[in-house]
Amino acid sequence: MVKETKFYDLLEVSPDASEADLKKAYRKKALRLHPDKGGDPELFKEVTHAYQVLSDHDKRSMYDARGEAGLNDGGGMGGMDAQDLFSQLFGGGGGGFGGGFFGGGGGSRSQGPRKTKDLVHRVHVSLEELYRGKTTKLALTRSVICTKCKGKGGKEGAVQQCTSCRGRGIKVTMRQMGPMIQQIQSACDDCGGAGENINPKDRCGQCKGKKVVPDKKMLEVHIDKGMKGGDTITFRGESDQSPTAEPGDVIIVVEEKPHERFRRQDDDLIYEQELDLLSALGGGQFAIRHLDDRALMVNLEPGEIIKNDDLKVIRGQGMPQRRVHEPGDLFVKFTVRFPENIDVEKIQFLEKALPPRDPIPKFEKNIHLEEVELSQPDARRSHMRDSDAMDEDEGEPRVQCANQ
Repeated sequence: MVKETKFYDLLEVSPDASEADLKKAYRKKALRLHPDKGGDPELFKEVTHAYQVLSDHDKRSMYDARGEAGLNDGGGMGGMDAQDLFSQLFGGGGGGFGGGFFGGGGGSRSQGPRKTKDLVHRVHVSLEELYRGKTTKLALTRSVICTKCKGKGGKEGAVQQCTSCRGRGIKVTMRQMGPMIQQIQSACDDCGGAGENINPKDRCGQCKGKKVVPDKKMLEVHIDKGMKGGDTITFRGESDQSPTAEPGDVIIVVEEKPHERFRRQDDDLIYEQELDLLSALGGGQFAIRHLDDRALMVNLEPGEIIKNDDLKVIRGQGMPQRRVHEPGDLFVKFTVRFPENIDVEKIQFLEKALPPRDPIPKFEKNIHLEEVELSQPDARRSHMRDSDAMDEDEGEPRVQCANQ
């Protein structure tokens, strides 16, 4: 006659179960309850402890005679960790179940301490701020453990494990689906999924039984020079606190704002410069206002012809690389602006300065030559020019071709 059957009930076996029956029952329940499969970590530990006791002949005899209190008096609560016992039974990472969804490796623990959810915040930063670096402050609202009840939710002894779900917070129902049996989990109705109940009159007046209270904290976020959109800054352990889990992290995600003058490509910058025809043909100067308090004065050497869509590079004037701060390059793409009209009397000077006109090709004698005039297209035909420009843009190579 056993004094209590709690451990047998956890394994769903009778008190006269054999060692083989105990081992089979534990393997079945442990597979279902293991945290790596989404099971309840606390119930997994309870089931493992029950098996540790009942699989030991001396401890089982003491438990049958005096119950769980007898184990406490006799120092029988020791034993290997639940994860280690599971890995021992299922072969760790070498084979069996250890290398699959349990992710074991030679019997070592694959699961670290449970953590609360990470808090993710996005910070929108201009290209100037990414070029120079910036420090900003972020006001964060998170949950911290209640100082009045120290995370217990009420006075000493006020929090009781829910008897309906045995502290799991969920209930399991079985549904027949033809030849299959479907297992459905849902939140426990009696405790609302909390796994415990607190008498309303015994609840903590500060946290109202929630064990945590909202708290505001100011984080100093350092945007390093050369950071890119998508880079992250992590504050370890600054997320919500919980009495049953370690706090997660606060993750700051950098979002790069579009810029009106520059385009960024990794650590390089791309700048589009419109150039008058005279400067393109005869040299001159133009200025680029940079991302800090400088302007770059660029010299065009006389005799060096700049063509439309030409791509040139200014070395070392791009974005600083993160951490090492070595700069990338600044690429300049030119658009040559032609004059709207020209004095016909000055064409003679152009004829002297520019290469001669291309000759008209010679045609066969039977080809009739007819002179025509050019004029501006009407609005109905303007889409042809726009579509041609789009086709050219689609085929335009990226800036890497400048290094050829």
